[in-house]
Amino acid sequence: MVDETKEIPWERDLLREYMFMLHKEQVKDRRWRMALKVLRAVGLILVMVVVFKLGAGSTGAPWGGSAAQTPHTAYINIRGEIATGSVSDADHLIPAIKAAFESDTAKAVVLRIDSPGGSPVQSGRIYEEIQAQKELHPDKKVYAVIGDIGASGGYYIASAADEIYADQASLVGSIGVISSGFGFTGLMDKLGIERRAITAGENKALLDPFSPLDEGTREFWEDVLDKTHQQFIRRVKEGRGDRLKDDPRIFSGLIWNGEQALDIGLIDGLGSMNSLARDVIGETNLVDYTPSRDILQKLTQRAKVAASTFVNEPSIRVY
Repeated sequence: MVDETKEIPWERDLLREYMFMLHKEQVKDRRWRMALKVLRAVGLILVMVVVFKLGAGSTGAPWGGSAAQTPHTAYINIRGEIATGSVSDADHLIPAIKAAFESDTAKAVVLRIDSPGGSPVQSGRIYEEIQAQKELHPDKKVYAVIGDIGASGGYYIASAADEIYADQASLVGSIGVISSGFGFTGLMDKLGIERRAITAGENKALLDPFSPLDEGTREFWEDVLDKTHQQFIRRVKEGRGDRLKDDPRIFSGLIWNGEQALDIGLIDGLGSMNSLARDVIGETNLVDYTPSRDILQKLTQRAKVAASTFVNEPSIRVY
């Protein structure tokens, strides 16, 4: 009889060979995974270096490339909502404005505006910085070029320029102030919902959408908006001077296309940034001084905007 418990040599050798091959494959797989991780890390570093070089140039600033070392027209993009934390807030734009004015090789400064407006505080700070730089550099002219829209806070900033240009179909103006919201008191009554708000200070819950809007509160808030509107009007008159036509509708919040805006003195001519650089400034070497913003900042800003939709504090917008 054959002793079945006795180990057969060829089976043992086959098992040993199989385990050895399996071990080799596992080692090879680990090496490949490690190599891929290293390649990914190296690739990411290379991408970051290239982006930094292209975006920052030799001086670490967006306008530090070789094109800025020769005569050029400096331009700064002012796009989207003008609000704290956006790419078009005062903290982002003021350093770029100062750099453009201080550059010995920048022949002129162009504000390239495509914005419906936003915060009067941010617009006012940018306006004041442009005026301050004009006083420090009286020989360097600043122009504003409006793209699709230069309204409200966007026009607020544009009015600081020596001259304003736009396309014939651009939307220009909207010199007014708005504060908007919703009221839910009627719906709450129907649903039997009771509002419970405890405050220290009788007006702390001003414009609470879950409470009725009384006439005293309305009058108070209208006065706030009116005074902010008058600040806006003073700035526009200061910047545009006698070029504005004597038309009360200019400050009524209406918005015009480029041709209409030219007729009433809101702008000085029709054109684009390229035609301005070629025909007015006489320097077609364009250098972008717009500050950049990295991905992390963008994601952070999106989170802030999403969170802000749940906050019900009174706000004013020059839209």
